[in-house]
Amino acid sequence: MQAKTKTVWFCSNCGNEYSKWMGKCPSCGQWNTMVEKETVTGKRPVAAAVPGGGSKPMPLADVSATGEERISLGSAEVDRLLGGGIVKGSLVLMGGEPGIGKSTLSLQLPLRRPELKTLYVTGEESVRQVKMRSDRLGGDASNCFIFSETDMNAILEQADAVKPDLMIVDSVQTMYCPGVESTAGSVSQIREVAATLLRYAKGSGVPIILVGHITKEGSIAGPKILEHIVDVVLQFEGENRGAYRVLRSIKNRFGSTSELAVFEMTGTGLREVENPSELLIPEHGEELSGTAIAAMLDGNRPFMFEVQALVASAAYGTAQRSATGFDVRRLNMLLAVLERRAGFKLGLKDVFLNMAGGIRVTDPACDLAVIVAVLSSNFDYPIPRDVCFAGEVGLSGEIRPVPQASRRAVEAARLGFKRIFVSAYTHLDKTVTGIEVVRVPDIPALVRTLFK
Repeated sequence: MQAKTKTVWFCSNCGNEYSKWMGKCPSCGQWNTMVEKETVTGKRPVAAAVPGGGSKPMPLADVSATGEERISLGSAEVDRLLGGGIVKGSLVLMGGEPGIGKSTLSLQLPLRRPELKTLYVTGEESVRQVKMRSDRLGGDASNCFIFSETDMNAILEQADAVKPDLMIVDSVQTMYCPGVESTAGSVSQIREVAATLLRYAKGSGVPIILVGHITKEGSIAGPKILEHIVDVVLQFEGENRGAYRVLRSIKNRFGSTSELAVFEMTGTGLREVENPSELLIPEHGEELSGTAIAAMLDGNRPFMFEVQALVASAAYGTAQRSATGFDVRRLNMLLAVLERRAGFKLGLKDVFLNMAGGIRVTDPACDLAVIVAVLSSNFDYPIPRDVCFAGEVGLSGEIRPVPQASRRAVEAARLGFKRIFVSAYTHLDKTVTGIEVVRVPDIPALVRTLFK
């Protein structure tokens, strides 16, 4: 059958194909995501040969139910995030903004585990550039093989020849399969590249780490099917200007997604932060107004961090609301609650909010610390440094209990805090010792207790 070409439209968000352009994708509901591509019909492209395949069907009863075999990557934080190490034959996708540390971390891993034979495939940099970064990061590069290529057929041939213990591809958007009639980075190419690497990983048992770009909206570039294909999705968060990076597990077929790892960017690469609380609580020479310590729980990991607020008279008549690392819409809601339920008139004042360390906070338990920091700045009343807060604020001004409050209190006591403010309806375990628990039902009670 003779091959023919036709024009189709792909949704860049979900990857679905349509015969004509539409403003809104019927599948995922996103607007202006249609991309025009030419495809070949009447002749199926020849898929790349995958070494290590050829497995045969077997009865499910004969399949061993023992745990997956894992390989340590030499990083305690990354191993914990993956559930105890990377699983053999798994496909891991690591995404993040440009310059946040994806390539740095992916190169640090083989340098710290020289006993693992690693094939590092780079499609964005030359071999010389990778060598320069390797010299800066340090470590043992004797067993790390660098291959600058974007053709998947050539990559699989070299992988079959090298027979690595670990394979790293940087980045998936630069790779292409010659049998697919489209440019690298397109929906078709990303889908075929990911499927080809998945077949190789499952057939050979070699774990593969894919580095992926993200869009301006913050999601991983390419169709959503890319995230469905891989076994694990890790995403970097944090400000490029800040020193700290958060690596979060978005999807994990072999472990929990309620984990995160904190890193500090240094001149010699990413340094693991085993105790983020000590770094996210800045040391001040004296007690300052406008600061409060929140007991946050991200995944299963509790840690303390400082919330900073500044309240000032509006200079131009219209009050400004600005928040760094916190949802500004939630800040506006908390300010409205303060005015309506507690009588604090902040409508003519500028309010600026900042989360220390450049981290982004989504835990509702930080509401109480945000309100305390705003009131502390408004009254110019410093909060004692041995006090922390954990509570969600409702629209009626009540303070609601938060999940796993006992773990937050135990972590606060371990770090030397003397008091923790929680909801009056919070139930704590008997393991909470060494810290005074102050229960407050609503914001007026909080003000009477704290701002005496």
